[in-house]
Amino acid sequence: MPFPCGLLLSFWSPLGPARKTIQPLRWFFSRNLTLSSWKRIPDFNSFVARTNTCGELCSSHLGQEVTLCGWIQYRRQSLFLVLRDFHGLIQVVIPQDESAASVKKALCEAPMESVVQVTGTVISRPPGQENPKMPTGEIEIKVKSAEILNSCKKLPFEIKDFLKKTEALRMQYRYLDLRSFQMQHNLRLRSQMVMKMREFLCNLHGFVDVETPTLFKKTPGGAKEFVVPSREPGKFYSLPQSPQQFKQLLMVGGLDRYFQVARCFRDEGSKPDRQPEFTQIDIEMSFVDQAGIQKLIEGLLQFSWPKEKGHITTPFPSMSYSEALTSYGLDKPDTRFGMKILDVSDILKTTEIEFVQKALSEPQGAIKAICVPEGTEDVKLLSHLLEALSFGAPPHGGIALGLDRLICLITGAPSIRDVIAFPKSVRGHDLMSNAPDYLPPEELKPYHIQVQWPGNSEGEGTNS
Repeated sequence: MPFPCGLLLSFWSPLGPARKTIQPLRWFFSRNLTLSSWKRIPDFNSFVARTNTCGELCSSHLGQEVTLCGWIQYRRQSLFLVLRDFHGLIQVVIPQDESAASVKKALCEAPMESVVQVTGTVISRPPGQENPKMPTGEIEIKVKSAEILNSCKKLPFEIKDFLKKTEALRMQYRYLDLRSFQMQHNLRLRSQMVMKMREFLCNLHGFVDVETPTLFKKTPGGAKEFVVPSREPGKFYSLPQSPQQFKQLLMVGGLDRYFQVARCFRDEGSKPDRQPEFTQIDIEMSFVDQAGIQKLIEGLLQFSWPKEKGHITTPFPSMSYSEALTSYGLDKPDTRFGMKILDVSDILKTTEIEFVQKALSEPQGAIKAICVPEGTEDVKLLSHLLEALSFGAPPHGGIALGLDRLICLITGAPSIRDVIAFPKSVRGHDLMSNAPDYLPPEELKPYHIQVQWPGNSEGEGTNS
């Protein structure tokens, strides 16, 4: 399958476009490097009290004594319950004999979603009671002992994927929503993809993972930035929209190949399906041209793409900058809808509208649907970067993949909020913690800030 969305590339060279053919990127490590972290089955039971996870048990475990930990998802009368952890479900038989009365009492009286630890023997389900829809449907646990680790009070909603909940309710109780199998799947797939990307970039192609500052200065152009006050009167930090400047400075510093799972911040107000803080797979490398960056990204996504999502074909569809602007009016079009800009000059050539006729009378004059205005930037804000580029900067290029959007496309999630552990609302609010929140006057005083409340006249501000 082709990659479903376009990529925005950046390339800088002090000598203009590269004239030599860039050789294919070579591995800094042996091609026979053992990828131990991906060939070995993870040990989910190391360092903890359980011997197994609920979802891993099968007929090969028959007769074994196991200890499981999880949440009570379902209970039928006083006969059995279904225990759930991140790995799956298992049916647990509640003992009925008098000698196990205390165990029965604990398991029967514990509210749903209480956290329990049970120890018992893996046995086959009685004939006719198997559940083929359940991965562990051929077995069950005959309990010997049980402990209620933490009781659960009444929930605002049931932890079941098929039950519809409003997004506001899910975000308010995000720690409960995270228990759902869909959220567990999304976050674990995200983690696996990031690890594979690290494997490809750092282990196979010699990239260096560098953390860049979060507190920085205002950057011209782009989205609005979040401002952070300092203790020096009138001076503020800005949270970076991206590590763009830092990664170019790293190239000037001779690092050669940089990579970061970068947190970025943009104050974009109430734009739908955007987050004020988000994650990018940020990349920069020296002595490369645009074709080299494209090959790198194709290899990166092929290597990290989940097997269950099918194979992606390369090379990815591409278009020139000029073609993108001519056809779509911007440099990163969403091509899924085929909504290209059309030349309507022939339709309007017979109209009597003066400015239309004047435009069409010009050499190569045309009437199209979209006009992209140009902005201006204060180059003084970039003086440190411009100075650095004058000190023997190598030609370099880079790219930043929006990780949240990428995982959203792969999982088919309806919103990027469904692939982020603790997202913000459309208004940029954390409905779980009620952030942003007010600060008392004594905490604002060291930062020389006074709040001007809406409705107050100029000069009547107060921070109380």
